[in-house]
Amino acid sequence: MLTELTPRPGRGRVTSLDRSVGAADVRPDGRARLDALARFIQDVGDEDSTTADVETGIWVMRRLALRIERAPKFRSVLALSTWCSGVGPRWAERRTDLALDGDVVVSAATLWAHLDPATFAPAPIPPGFDAVWGEAAAGRRVSARLSHGPAPGAAPRSVWPLRATDIDMLGHVNNTAYWAAAEEELVRRAQTRVAWAEMEFRGGLDAGDVVELHTAEHEGGFAIWFFVGDDVRASALVGSTT
Repeated sequence: MLTELTPRPGRGRVTSLDRSVGAADVRPDGRARLDALARFIQDVGDEDSTTADVETGIWVMRRLALRIERAPKFRSVLALSTWCSGVGPRWAERRTDLALDGDVVVSAATLWAHLDPATFAPAPIPPGFDAVWGEAAAGRRVSARLSHGPAPGAAPRSVWPLRATDIDMLGHVNNTAYWAAAEEELVRRAQTRVAWAEMEFRGGLDAGDVVELHTAEHEGGFAIWFFVGDDVRASALVGSTT
């Protein structure tokens, strides 16, 4: 796993939310899927931003990293907690813990780029951000550099059709939907247990894109690249065990 996961802060804003793992969130064996975990993380992050008394503009996810100690199962009630864990000039990092019966079973870090709402160009962190989230971040600086390597060679690709349910209110493929490709690969490999996973978003995917996947072996698991033509729009690394 490439992304550092810092501990929960002793001071500063931490937002919490409870979520139950439902029938639509799990694999046939009852374990929560990666896309479901991503939705829970998205939900508590939205709760944090919408309940803050500050105008935050537009934020676009650039990376989501997961460390899974134990996959939650059907009907588990999860306590979600999230906080700001680092900042940069035009981006910020959010840490999220998913706890079950007091034990953290999933830890996540997300990197978000701040955009100007009129031009969608990268923009400085908005005024008032530090007053709300700065204490939890404790001055930690984070880089926005993406680190996944390129797809190897001219390997064969497979078509990955987009569904209407993948598209969000902005007309883009929601960041949670990309994880369906990783779930498909886990099934193909007859693997169900995931120790860690990381998704990096570059150009992202839009409604109408013709998407192809390239999958390759990666240390401890596999890698996936999401292509539109010759352009890599996103990539995933998954460390799994049988």
